[in-house]
Amino acid sequence: MQALSDLFGDLASIVWGPFLLIPLLLGTGAYLTFRLGFLQFRTLGRAMRHAFFDGSEGEESKGDISNYQALTTALAATVGVGNIVGVATALSIGGPGALFWIWVTGLLGMASKYTEAYLGVRFRTTDSKGEQVGGPQEYLKRGIKGPLGKFLAYFFTIAAIIASFGIGNMTQSNAVSSGMETTFGVSPFLTGSILFVGIGAVLLGGIKAIGKVTAAFVPMMIVIYVVSGIVVLIILAEDIPAALALIFTDAFTGTAATGGFIGSGIMMAIQFGVARGIFSNESGMGSAAIAAAAAKTSHPVRQGLVSMTQTFIDTIIVVSITGLVIITTGVWDLGPDRAGGMTAVAFSQGLPGEWGGTIVALSVVFFAFSTIIGWSYYGERNVVSLLGRRWSLPYRILFTIFVFIGATTELTMVWNFSDLANGLMALPNLIGLLILSGFVAKETKAYLKFDPKLRASEAEVIRFREQQQMVWQ
Repeated sequence: MQALSDLFGDLASIVWGPFLLIPLLLGTGAYLTFRLGFLQFRTLGRAMRHAFFDGSEGEESKGDISNYQALTTALAATVGVGNIVGVATALSIGGPGALFWIWVTGLLGMASKYTEAYLGVRFRTTDSKGEQVGGPQEYLKRGIKGPLGKFLAYFFTIAAIIASFGIGNMTQSNAVSSGMETTFGVSPFLTGSILFVGIGAVLLGGIKAIGKVTAAFVPMMIVIYVVSGIVVLIILAEDIPAALALIFTDAFTGTAATGGFIGSGIMMAIQFGVARGIFSNESGMGSAAIAAAAAKTSHPVRQGLVSMTQTFIDTIIVVSITGLVIITTGVWDLGPDRAGGMTAVAFSQGLPGEWGGTIVALSVVFFAFSTIIGWSYYGERNVVSLLGRRWSLPYRILFTIFVFIGATTELTMVWNFSDLANGLMALPNLIGLLILSGFVAKETKAYLKFDPKLRASEAEVIRFREQQQMVWQ
């Protein structure tokens, strides 16, 4: 078992090394940012308004769930253990400078997230049950003609199915059971049983049930965690300037070993910052495009902008809160062996009594539960794309069983496995985004010229599509 774990770790180090995924991820984000005219900075305000205040598209728009539910489903899948344990791991190994590179990954990743969500809607299809199917498994083979597109699509599909049992399943349920046992003394078997029943009940309802649950559940859990973190930062406000200075200097100089901290160089800060950044916000992985494809929207630009806000919320807000609390309280150098409980220690130092540890433990439960729900849909859509609709129910059953296994089993290799699976998903998707970037930039520019404030009515948007001869399912 240890040999297999080491193998996953070695392969993940190659995929996430300085010559493969890190430059491809950052380079793709930077290139798309330029091609789209710095879209994430120009339109963020309008995108946030459209996501949270404009309401759902009308009945004329094809889709299974509202654009807001598609956003919360994507948020459910991304705001997970990576926002708590993943950030702590990055800081414990890569140093405070890793948070800077998480920010860079998030800001550039907003362009990647927009592009993949746009393509998810643009090239979606309808399955035999009348539900929307979209994501890299569709737009890679439909947008890129010939053998290359098909190869990239199948590569992504297989990697996504495998990843759904790692990043979106066992890492999450294992974190929940560990946290519940440590904080409240609840046995992993009981935690696993409750997760098994709860997840199974939601999955039986399909994407519409998932959308309803996440729409009500996700905003609440994010607000509770963020407000708690802000309270800690207010209490420790005088330490924030020094923490920010440490983040920016360490990003370019590295940190010498102190106390329990193993020390990091610049490359270590970049590697773990980028790796944990994509683990948290999934920009460039293509997963959020699967949820975006299910949204009721009159134009892919609109849903692309809505989906783009997910990366901002996840990384620039939630991850920043975690990272700043850990660095401001000074617990970031406790060492990688204590990364799992580092965030709880940090919150406990800032909040009175047992409140800090309790809030973090409950946040892990809520975040992980929502991530499992979101990723079950991602995995299922890829199974349907690869094997057909009849495999949908068997996948849901198998996925739910793995939730129980993850909660009740000591998983020594799960993080290495998840990092590797994430990288294998991202590779074909990033290549596809680069190839299709000109197409996306052209159609995005045309739509924003027509509707710069995202205020056009559904009928006006439909007429615009007809004029542009844009036809999709």
